[in-house]
Amino acid sequence: MEILRKILIGPNITIKQALKQMTEAARKILFVVDSKDKLMGTVTDGDIRKWILKGGSLSEKIAKAMNFNPTILKEGYSKEEAKSLMTSKRIECIPIVNEEKKVISAIWWMDLFEAKFKKHKAIKLPVVVMAGGEGARLSPFTKILPKPLIPIGEKTVIELIISKFIEYGCRDFYLSVNYKSNLIKAYFNDFEHNYNINYIEENEPLGTVGGLYLLKDKIKSAFFITNCDILIEADYADILQFHKDNRNQITLVGSMKHYIIPYGVCEIQKGGKLKKIREKPEYDFLVNTGMYVLEPQVLKDIPENKFYHITDLINDYRKKGKKIGVYPISEKSWLDIGQLEELQEIVKRFEMKE
Repeated sequence: MEILRKILIGPNITIKQALKQMTEAARKILFVVDSKDKLMGTVTDGDIRKWILKGGSLSEKIAKAMNFNPTILKEGYSKEEAKSLMTSKRIECIPIVNEEKKVISAIWWMDLFEAKFKKHKAIKLPVVVMAGGEGARLSPFTKILPKPLIPIGEKTVIELIISKFIEYGCRDFYLSVNYKSNLIKAYFNDFEHNYNINYIEENEPLGTVGGLYLLKDKIKSAFFITNCDILIEADYADILQFHKDNRNQITLVGSMKHYIIPYGVCEIQKGGKLKKIREKPEYDFLVNTGMYVLEPQVLKDIPENKFYHITDLINDYRKKGKKIGVYPISEKSWLDIGQLEELQEIVKRFEMKE
């Protein structure tokens, strides 16, 4: 019941407030109820994503984005009925209602199936992991270990990234390496794994994608790129489908970020005259996470042996009018391991899961 209370919301809250509550509850669904807890609809992170992609404002009421006809189960349901609904509709949570349609509980995928997560739709694409940086933000740890080998629980960062893609059937991984590359190779040579590791060796730093020129004749399909210091908790198959549906050349994954300035912000006029003070203003941004989907022909547009960041590639493509898309995810779905403070918090989260 404690979890249930966290995911119940009223119809008058804004989409921004719903997104914040979804993040705090660490769930990807909320139930919209009236004052008597009667179900009015549901809203998922996917519903909010669709609203954002349509250009909708986060200040609108949740009714603008919610599903008014959600899948439900009635009190006294059978487990077979619940399993059938979840597998056929590929959903992770269903509200349970009584005869008055009051929400009395919820059932989750993990309540019914041994697998912790539902089986994902296979995508089987190549994955490039940018693992060549020095990881200065994680110093002094990275003075000894390269960033990809930083431990999170019982696994390294790069293993967690790879294991997430393996859930979607990916087996071919390309690691762009430079800093302490011998340690990374030695690590993977020390145990057997059911996936292929290929190395893109940079004798000198070439930026985030400069070394990918070497893959122009090796990768023939769309592929993922990810930084080696992030974990994305999202549906990778849905990201790929979004990329294809919009016929993008490049799709970047963007995370919602909410910031509160903890001070009164002064706005001034010419000559230093105070115009007004905005007390603790709030801002919302869609931040680049460091995960992308690219079409294979993009590799041919990366200059040979030149320092070249993916932001350079994106800017060049924008100038040429090439199509670039953004797939939004919630703030909680992006784990940034590249900062020491967030790394410590992520370690705690993984310890709680084990």
